[in-house]
Formats: sequence, C-alpha cells, structure tokens
Amino acid sequence: MLHFDDIVFGPIVSRRLGSSLGVNILPSKGKLCNFDCVYCECGWNKDGLGDRKFPLLPEVSAALEDKMSRLSAEGVPVDSITFSGNGEPTLNPDFAKIVEVTLELRDRYYPQAKVSVLSNATLIWRDDVFEALSKVDNPIMKIDAGTDSLVSAVNKPVGKYSLDRIVDGLRRFNGDFVLQTMFVGSDDFDTTVQDALGRWMDIVRELAPREIMIYTIDRETPDKTLRKYTVGQMSAFVKPLLDEGFNIQIRG
Repeated sequence: MLHFDDIVFGPIVSRRLGSSLGVNILPSKGKLCNFDCVYCECGWNKDGLGDRKFPLLPEVSAALEDKMSRLSAEGVPVDSITFSGNGEPTLNPDFAKIVEVTLELRDRYYPQAKVSVLSNATLIWRDDVFEALSKVDNPIMKIDAGTDSLVSAVNKPVGKYSLDRIVDGLRRFNGDFVLQTMFVGSDDFDTTVQDALGRWMDIVRELAPREIMIYTIDRETPDKTLRKYTVGQMSAFVKPLLDEGFNIQIRG
C-alpha cells in the first residue's frame, strides 16, 4: 500500500491534474480517515495506525516554502498543488489556515498553478472548512454512489453518514466545485447498478458541478475482489449526462 512520509511530495504525474505537487497534512507514519474505502491506495484504516500526530501549520508552511522555492529555481513545472496524502485532509485542525498559507506561497512561486483539495466532503457543513474549500481553485468533492447503502459498502464511513446531508452541504458551492466519482464493482456490490446510477445522476443534475471526474481503480487496492471498468463502459454509464452537456472527464 502507498503511504506518504513527507508533508510535500512530488510532483507526480496525475491522471486528472497533470504535474501535481502533493501535500499531506495527515500523520506521516499511518493513515487517518473517516472513510475506509475498499479501493484506497493507502490500505485499510486498521493497518495504518503508525501515529496520530497531525503536522502543524508552521511545519507545513516551512515544508511548502522549501519545496516550492527549490522547484521554482530549478524550473520544474507544477500544474496543481494538491491536498491528498494519507487520508482526509480536512480533518487537520489547521486545515483552513494551511490553505491560506498555501495560496500565498502559490502566488509567490507558481502563480499559474491551481490549488486542489481531494476531499470526501464529510466536513463540508463546518463553516471554516467550507470557506477554505471555496478559496481553492479546485475543491474536488467525492460522491462515489447514489445511495447510503452503496456508500456504506464502498466507502465504509466511520460514524454516521447521510448522503442527503452531503448533498445539502455541496449545494453551498452553487455548482462551483468538481465532483469526483469512482466507478467500481465486486461480487458484493456495484456502483453502476441501474437504480443507484440513476440516483447518482439525479444528484449530479441537482448540484450541477462545473466539472465531473469519473475514474476507476488504477493501483493496488486493499479489497482484492474489485472489478474495474473501461473508459468505454464508464462513458456508456454517463452517456445521459454527456448528452445533457455536463463537463465530464473520464479516466481509466
């Protein structure tokens, strides 16, 4: 399984974001997430208990400035400064302040780069988290399935989860966000079954995100029974939305 030991890593080539400089504001020796997704490249939560220490704002700021200044001096291109790493980034108590510092450093060293946050949207109801996400270029919010039961099977939320509550929170963006969805199946579930897929498409229509990122498994997964889909299959799944003019990226 993949883990990120450094606060700032890369840049790496991302299927969706180009040359992406990663920012991990989760514990460096483990995994900390309120989802336990069957496809997570970091493995199961139970196997990532190395530590529970969040990097603090001064540590993140210093790591970002050191890395970005060196890369800029070397002429290394960066398309996106991306919060991802060992779990859900909005869990870091300093998340909002870290976003502010990141935007300042981006403007100084890579003004053309986008700041992106990959999030499961579970903390979108918190004003500080929403306001921080509203300031970045790409708030990339996850909804993998159209029903609570399928979200439970695929994402395995820790604690109470309500898809309706997530949708209510995402309405606050007024469409100015990116929706991210993993299409995946196994013998036990499939996020593309007709009823659930139709509900997911209704959510897309309701929220009208400016962009939708559709993808499937590409790396080692903790659940070894998963079934991936081809670009052609995924294009067929979302054809009604494509026909309606939604901006959809599809990556195999």
